[in-house]
Amino acid sequence: MDLNADLGESFGVWRLGDDAAMLGIVSSANVACGFHAGDPLTLLGTCEEAARSGVVVGAQVSYRDLAGFGRRFVDAGRAELAADLVYQIGALDGLCRSSGTRVRYVKPHGALYNAAVHHEPHADAVVDAVLAYDPSLPILGLPGSLLLRKAEKAGLRTVAEAFADRAYRPDGTLVPRTDAGAIVHDDVGQRMLRLAHEGLLEAVDGTLIPLRAESICTHGDTPGAVGLARAVRRALEGAGIEIAPFVR
Repeated sequence: MDLNADLGESFGVWRLGDDAAMLGIVSSANVACGFHAGDPLTLLGTCEEAARSGVVVGAQVSYRDLAGFGRRFVDAGRAELAADLVYQIGALDGLCRSSGTRVRYVKPHGALYNAAVHHEPHADAVVDAVLAYDPSLPILGLPGSLLLRKAEKAGLRTVAEAFADRAYRPDGTLVPRTDAGAIVHDDVGQRMLRLAHEGLLEAVDGTLIPLRAESICTHGDTPGAVGLARAVRRALEGAGIEIAPFVR
């Protein structure tokens, strides 16, 4: 099982999360590309540390929404959004290559991630960008989403993920961050162990959701993120499940 986290989200003197600690736990890093978070020096340092730690880097692309941390929907056209995403992948890939690594996959961030679950033009834009930049790059996303269905149809590799620190609705989508109980802090290790063994996650109403995932995400900006990530890794490894990136 792969463990991933959103990293590189500090900006200048403003610090968010503990990237160094998380890079000692996860196997894949979703690194910001400057449109929702991350300045060039911060992103370069994150890529360098990931390379030293043997952690695979993915480009976490987003809407052009630095002030809103990429968590606000932006009604961009398909072509404009695709261009923004190619720009972000290329920028992060340049920083990766100067650090001795490279971008190995793409994952949308925040509002773009959630929109691409059902918003056809924006799901198309993500697929267009990956096809244009490097069709060998997998797309990491929500199981059953329109994005992953379109990516698979286009011949791209798709990787389904589950969230250790987010609550789920009965339909398999995430509880919005604006709702109470959207963030999960308790029993994350056991939740993810059940997911790995049984392919099941419990929704907020107690419904059991069938969900198969190749990767588990813990957000770097969640309070107590390092402890949550450690708990997930400890539970999985304790059950004999190897932690390894989904791309080699």
